[in-house]
Amino acid sequence: MAFGSLFLGVALASCAVGPNYARAPGPVPDEFKELKGWKLARPSDDLKRGDWWKIYRDPALNELLPQVEISNQTVAADAAAYEQAKALIREAQAALFPTATASYTATRTRTGPLAAANAAGGAPTGAIYSTTYTAPIGGTWDIDVWGRLRRQVESNVAEAQASAADLDNAKLSEQAMLVTAYFNLRASDSLIDLLTRTIAEYKKTYDIVNNQFKAGYSVTAGDVATADASVRTTEAQLYATRVARAQYEHAIAMLIGRPPAELTVRSHLLGRAPPNIPVSVPSVLLERRPDVAAAERTMQQQNALIGVAEAAYFPDVSLSSMIEFIGPIPTPFSAARSIGSISGTGTQTLFNGGLTSAQVDAARALYWESVANYRQTLLTAFQQVEDELAAMHYYAGQVAAERKAVADERQAVNVYLNQFQAGTVAFTTVVTAEIALLADEEAELSARQNLYLASVSLIEALGGGWDASLLPDQFQMLKDFTFTPQLESTKPLAVELFPTIETPSNPPAAPVAPPQ
Repeated sequence: MAFGSLFLGVALASCAVGPNYARAPGPVPDEFKELKGWKLARPSDDLKRGDWWKIYRDPALNELLPQVEISNQTVAADAAAYEQAKALIREAQAALFPTATASYTATRTRTGPLAAANAAGGAPTGAIYSTTYTAPIGGTWDIDVWGRLRRQVESNVAEAQASAADLDNAKLSEQAMLVTAYFNLRASDSLIDLLTRTIAEYKKTYDIVNNQFKAGYSVTAGDVATADASVRTTEAQLYATRVARAQYEHAIAMLIGRPPAELTVRSHLLGRAPPNIPVSVPSVLLERRPDVAAAERTMQQQNALIGVAEAAYFPDVSLSSMIEFIGPIPTPFSAARSIGSISGTGTQTLFNGGLTSAQVDAARALYWESVANYRQTLLTAFQQVEDELAAMHYYAGQVAAERKAVADERQAVNVYLNQFQAGTVAFTTVVTAEIALLADEEAELSARQNLYLASVSLIEALGGGWDASLLPDQFQMLKDFTFTPQLESTKPLAVELFPTIETPSNPPAAPVAPPQ
């Protein structure tokens, strides 16, 4: 404990070179351009944390989505990368502590007769054998006066937090892909239902035409063939739709980490409209999107590496000690047989051809690159939200218009079919109306499908049910920070290892200015 207290005191007293971190400003608008007609979210009706898909109130989705986090292999790979990032923190932390080594050597020595006689001052006798046992114990400690190691730990913690955000972003992306495939499958179910009903109606029309032809009415064999062709064409389209439906089901199986043979999704029609999705102000995206959080954490990672590089300008101060036990018996651990030493070393690079300054410049450039990437991530996030807001607004209008067209065209089919049976219009008029009706019904279904898919994309663009509080904080990342394998450190040390927020220094000559 005395050693731990000494280390704690040195760590708290020492400083850390390099700029302390502050989040760079980003291009954040006051409101979304496409938000007209939408209500802002209130805390009571915002997307639920985590299980964002429950907003659709679909039991099948509620059963499928949790399996993404368990069995999806893309998520599993990102989870392994996160575990690796946490291990790198422990590697960097280990450098803050002394390194102790011990060895044990046995040396068997043979002294020849003449040498033994000269050493004893007498006549030669025989060879003399002796065994010497040596047990040195040594230790070295880089006391990190300038904070190079602590900046490295800070960088690794930020990297691990970015990896955690990447993991959450992978989960969100795979979940959104599954929900998208699911609604595409439901749209296929609805199209299969539509085509099945249409085939039944076309067969009734065929029976009418065929019966009139057999009865000698003014119906030609061409009219009968046309009615039969309508049935066969729609049946062919039904087969193609079943192919698409099967492929969507296979995609869902892949996304939950299962072979397609192990999954069967029962048929269910697509709903009439997706639920209302609450939208918050743009600034909330900074805390709601995991990819934005990952880009922000990468900024701190690169900012800390500037301090790592700048520490090379200063002397590297280290302590070393050694105690060696030497004796003729296998256990020479005795003060009388010991040799001890302790030393301090300060190493300063006097000339390296500008290597250090080049490394510092490179670290600064990497930081400003991460700033640009962060701002670009923000711009992409706002674009995606605006895109999906516009898509939902206009698709909703398209659905309403298509439903009116379907109702009008269905009325036209009924009128023309009655007139055909009365002999007042040609059969081609009925066929044309039926084709137009099916096209309108398919267009309405397609618009409704697009509306559902846009709702999924909007939720994904808003970050799903994620927020920045789900990221592990510094103390969680440092929970394995120990003086010994059994003794955990105290939080004040962790706080000191990561300095308080200040404005980053040393921008490039022409930094990228945030958009006004």
